[in-house]
Amino acid sequence: MEQNKQNTALLVMDMQSGISGMMEPQVVTSITATIASAIAHARKQGIPVIYVTISFRAGLPEISSNNKSFSAGKERFKTLNMEEFAKILPELAPQENEVVVVKRRFSAFTGSDLEVNLRAAGIQHMVLTGVSTSGVVLSTLREAADKDYQLTVLADCCADGDEEVHRLLVDKVFPRQADILTAAEWCEKTQ
Repeated sequence: MEQNKQNTALLVMDMQSGISGMMEPQVVTSITATIASAIAHARKQGIPVIYVTISFRAGLPEISSNNKSFSAGKERFKTLNMEEFAKILPELAPQENEVVVVKRRFSAFTGSDLEVNLRAAGIQHMVLTGVSTSGVVLSTLREAADKDYQLTVLADCCADGDEEVHRLLVDKVFPRQADILTAAEWCEKTQ
């Protein structure tokens, strides 16, 4: 797919204190630095950067007992300070004019105003980064593909708690619906 800067946005997903704290520190450090370089390039090229975080209201009314993934952690979520949990890592902090959307499930679309923001900005091509590859990246990619967005995944700007799952998704599953590039390759294509 052609890398058109005019209708492209870089999504930085779940790069927040509560999620990164569940990952291996060296993995978080590595992808944070790589994502930071992609963010700097996007800003330089005038490509919007959109941040996506996950958070819940007090009492967690968004978490249904029917949702196996989220209901399993409901008791743990109740004890968390959601403001701290959702805080974007300081190394990747959004600028004042950049959009931050809050989602309620794995997909960046679910429970958020992401699609409204994409339409308002004329975005047709999303460049995906974040953790985890098998969570927010997979879910967002699938839903965005169904909504006919062009997609690029920056493989070295994504990570998963299971490296084998990350490789399988990036090498076998994602290429059916997205271009797979490294951050450096993407930066080169969007000069």
